[in-house]
Amino acid sequence: MMNLNQYNQSVQTYADGLYRFIYKSIGNQADAEDIVQTTYEKLWKNKDNVEQSKLKSYLYTIAYNTMIDHIRKNKRTEYRDAQENETLPTYTNTTQLKQILDLALQKLNETQRSLVLLKDYEGYSYTEIAVIMDLTESQVKVYLHRARLILKNYIVSTHHVI
Repeated sequence: MMNLNQYNQSVQTYADGLYRFIYKSIGNQADAEDIVQTTYEKLWKNKDNVEQSKLKSYLYTIAYNTMIDHIRKNKRTEYRDAQENETLPTYTNTTQLKQILDLALQKLNETQRSLVLLKDYEGYSYTEIAVIMDLTESQVKVYLHRARLILKNYIVSTHHVI
């Protein structure tokens, strides 16, 4: 059973990481904040059923599922329009290299993007990611490998070579 102090400690400990994960996945600050808020609302409602030892996995699982629901509800033609209007600029500095990475992440599907963010940005183990995303550890490894190949091919394409 979680008390108010433990709940507040979980906010201090995990909220920033949850926000970074969601924001990198969807690219919208307000939506990322809403998803983190919803995650913590769900935690509070289920505080009696969440084991302290599994709190981190619980939070990331809830945040991930909430994000997927949000993405599915808000899919519009924006993605198609963005692809039609995309130009391939050349990049010359660190800020622009970050933009390449952000564009590359947008080329991935929801699952692939989440895997890359959880593993490479947040540093989770394959086992933790499997729990968060309800996949087997083998699936995590295979999907992550494929996602990294897509990123590599996009980043090293002739349009992005400096």
